[in-house]
Amino acid sequence: MRASAVRAIVFASIISLILAACGGSSDETTVATTPDTETTLATAAETTTTVATTGAVGTLGDVKGATVRIVASGTFVDPDYGTQLNSAGSGSGFIIDPAGIAVTNNHVVTGAAFLQVYVGGETEPRNARILGVSECSDLAVIDIDGDGYPYVEWFDGDVTAGMDIYAIGFPLGTEEYTVLDGVVSKERADGESWWSSVDNVIEHTADILPGNSGGPVVTKDGKVVAVSYASDAEGQTYAIGRAEAFKVLDTLRGGADVTSIGINGQAIVGDGYSGIWVASVESGSPAHQAGIRGGDVVTLLEGLVLATDGTMADYCDILRSHDSADPFAIEIYRPDTGEFLDGTLNSGNELQVAFSFSTELDDEIVATGDTYTEYVEISDDSFSLYVDVPIEWTDQQSGIWSLADTDVGVQVLASPDLDGYFGTWTTPGIFFGASTTLGDSWTIDELLDYHGFPDSCVSGGRDAYDDGLYAGLWEVWDACGGTDSSIVNVAALPADGSFMVLVQMQVVTDADLDALDQALATFVAIMDF
Repeated sequence: MRASAVRAIVFASIISLILAACGGSSDETTVATTPDTETTLATAAETTTTVATTGAVGTLGDVKGATVRIVASGTFVDPDYGTQLNSAGSGSGFIIDPAGIAVTNNHVVTGAAFLQVYVGGETEPRNARILGVSECSDLAVIDIDGDGYPYVEWFDGDVTAGMDIYAIGFPLGTEEYTVLDGVVSKERADGESWWSSVDNVIEHTADILPGNSGGPVVTKDGKVVAVSYASDAEGQTYAIGRAEAFKVLDTLRGGADVTSIGINGQAIVGDGYSGIWVASVESGSPAHQAGIRGGDVVTLLEGLVLATDGTMADYCDILRSHDSADPFAIEIYRPDTGEFLDGTLNSGNELQVAFSFSTELDDEIVATGDTYTEYVEISDDSFSLYVDVPIEWTDQQSGIWSLADTDVGVQVLASPDLDGYFGTWTTPGIFFGASTTLGDSWTIDELLDYHGFPDSCVSGGRDAYDDGLYAGLWEVWDACGGTDSSIVNVAALPADGSFMVLVQMQVVTDADLDALDQALATFVAIMDF
């Protein structure tokens, strides 16, 4: 368990931003509000309306027969409007195999109860099932009932700035097939966003709309250059490049997910919090088995605070560095109940309510204060100790940890004012020390006894501490010096018992409780032996 700060989750207008970014629609009648300029649609009829009946398409007009409109129905939770029961979102896709294997975006299909797929402008839907998804590449492969379909092939030439392209699909959730012309404006665009983390992205000038998500971007010969997935308020449009698709498509069509725990999520960041908002969960996925549900926020993965920069980059870097079946230490915040839950994905166990010092001690900290909005990692001079502290705690000190006139290890301290931290009860701050020799002569109880404040504070007792990396004891001293301030001490050992750590924080306001949770979620000692 890694404790983490309780944060006020405020999600005003997030859903409209997500729709603008992803080029997707949460409802079949959603109107595009993204580009401020008038959108020009070049329909397929302006080139040719011939639809191939089978085999690989060879002209721009024939692409229609291999393009699909996808209606994904299910229950989704959006940050602004809450639970949307029996909601239908619409996107596009394209067939790459005559057996009905098609490509679309992860954000179009993941978490849906069922899919209805309209092939080549048909008026009657066909059923389809999801074979595999990639959250980070924002790609999915589906299998449409039936076979003998026309299909598109991939462009095998160089994708260069200035080349003519056409964005194909069914925008705005309507049945009208459209072709939107443009050129490649950037061969390599930034793929870090709040809904995916794509390594290979092109930018182009075709004005895609919500509902184009998952559709093909093709050449004049109908060869696929990229997969539509994004537009923004500035009118810039983006598509997932071939190299990204080729990395994952074989695995996805084989029935396995890639860089995915089974959520349809977006990075969110606000006043004092960040994480991955879960709109829906794929049945049977690691997230589903762990009890994660729509409306949750993934705050920590493998001990790392997520989405601090407003993107999925850190989240996806973690997924890419593990196999999908590996255990993942995870923590989520559930706004409905105000609870943190933590545990391990792929362990067979559901997440449990986590311990939080902020929750545990909130009633004992009377004073309130502004929330810390940003944290920074600090270390000692030997780069043995690392911990996150509020960015405002700029008065820092590093050196030798001395105990009872004996040098025992290394230490680092931080505070808005270390003189105030040492000399008063009204200035917050943190001490973090580690020693490879202390355990030879001191027990954890003795270490806590030495750092107690029986003459100045009221003891709140000791309890077991275990964050999955270090285990020991913690204690709280309240009403220090006749104020509302408290001292929290944590003394612990790693699993092999090779060194001992002490974390001590002076807590003055509610904001400092959040800082305490952040510190205990991030502190680590790397001791050389």
